[in-house]
Amino acid sequence: MFSSVAVLSDIHGVLPALEAVLAEPDVRTAEAVVLCGDHAAGPLPSATLDRLSALGDRAVWVRGNADRELVTLAGGGPAAGPDPIAPWAAAQLRAGQLAMLAGLPLTVTLEVEGLGEVLFCHATPRDDEEVVLVDSPLPRWAEVLDGVTAPTVVCGHTHMPFTRLADRRLIVNPGSVGIPYGTAGAHWARLGPGVELRRTPYDAEQACRRLVAESGYEDIEEFADYFVRNPASDAEALRVFSPRARGTSAT
Repeated sequence: MFSSVAVLSDIHGVLPALEAVLAEPDVRTAEAVVLCGDHAAGPLPSATLDRLSALGDRAVWVRGNADRELVTLAGGGPAAGPDPIAPWAAAQLRAGQLAMLAGLPLTVTLEVEGLGEVLFCHATPRDDEEVVLVDSPLPRWAEVLDGVTAPTVVCGHTHMPFTRLADRRLIVNPGSVGIPYGTAGAHWARLGPGVELRRTPYDAEQACRRLVAESGYEDIEEFADYFVRNPASDAEALRVFSPRARGTSAT
């Protein structure tokens, strides 16, 4: 049973944002730090994984679709989508880091004080890239959670923080540490005994300068400007995601 859990998702190799969150007192003292996927597909992939690995046994890892894609790309496989930074990021990772990502589980379940059994995943418990949103109808939630018995489910993937009930089950999305949609800053969640959605402000201009200085990605200035300096709004993200959230089967 864990009395305090910090949940970090969708870091995407944005190390300055990760370091800001890891400096939070409630993260430093958390008994477990659950990492809900898409850890490294971004401008500082190897250094980000090294920093997360330094958490040691406190880190509880979950696989995201971008983690899976990095392994595929590093092995010579095709890209799953049009993300231009992913092939570059895959080439930066060491063999041991790729092996670690390849071995990550789709879901992890922990007992958390005040919440009981909590299931952690990246997108949904059955699939690491299908989309469900805060306004997805109850039949859609029932579909993607079919067979899940945990009363609380924590997911990431859409980069937008929310909590909602879905037929008595509590759904939590901590948002994104590295590429938030909506308000700026690094988003995460604290669990135990309740649920708190948290946002850690940090200096975006300084972060962009650091990314440009330390990342070898050719289009790093464009990446930093679009994802760190001027993050998309939640309204923009919902317009893009909503058509994908209407599916009737896992993709």
